[in-house]
Amino acid sequence: MKISFHFVKHLLVCVLLLGPMLVMAQNGNKSNRPSPPATASGKIGDALVTIEYSSPAVKNRKVWGELVPYGKVWRAGANEATTIEFSRDVLVEGRHLAKGKYSLYTIPGENQWTVIFNKATGQWGTEYDERQDALRVNVKPRNTMAMHERLSYHVVRNGILMRWEKLELPVKIK
Repeated sequence: MKISFHFVKHLLVCVLLLGPMLVMAQNGNKSNRPSPPATASGKIGDALVTIEYSSPAVKNRKVWGELVPYGKVWRAGANEATTIEFSRDVLVEGRHLAKGKYSLYTIPGENQWTVIFNKATGQWGTEYDERQDALRVNVKPRNTMAMHERLSYHVVRNGILMRWEKLELPVKIK
C-alpha cells in the first residue's frame, strides 16, 4: 500500500511541475507555428494603426466559402484573435470608432463582408462575443489576379487592406 501511495504522490508532483513548463514551452516561440505571427503598422492621417495577426497559408486549399465559410464569424487570421489598435479616434467607412485596441473579426460573403471591431482582446480566435462589438461596417471584397499564399494585412494611406488567396478586402479609414 505504501508503494502505491508514494508512486501516486510522486506522479502528482511530476504533473504539477511539468504542466506549467509545457504550457510555457508552447507559448514561448510562436514563430514556429504553421500560421506564424505577423504585424502591420503605419499611419493613416495622424493615427498610428497596428494590426497583430497570425498568417495562415493557402496550402492548395479553397479558402473562401470552404476553409473560411461564408456567412459565419471568422477571426480574420489564425490562432489568437487578430487585433487592431488606433492611437486616435478614427472614421471607419464613415463611422466613428474611438481610439484603442480591438479584436478584428469578419463575416465573409461572396459580394459583401461585415468587418467587426470587438472590444474584447486577448482571447483565442473563436471566443467571439457579439455583445462586445464596438462597430460593424460592410465592405466589398475585390478579386485579384495575383495569388497571395499567406494572409497579410497592410496599412495604406486611406485604410487597411487584407490580402489572401486571390482576394483583397479594403477598409476605408480616416
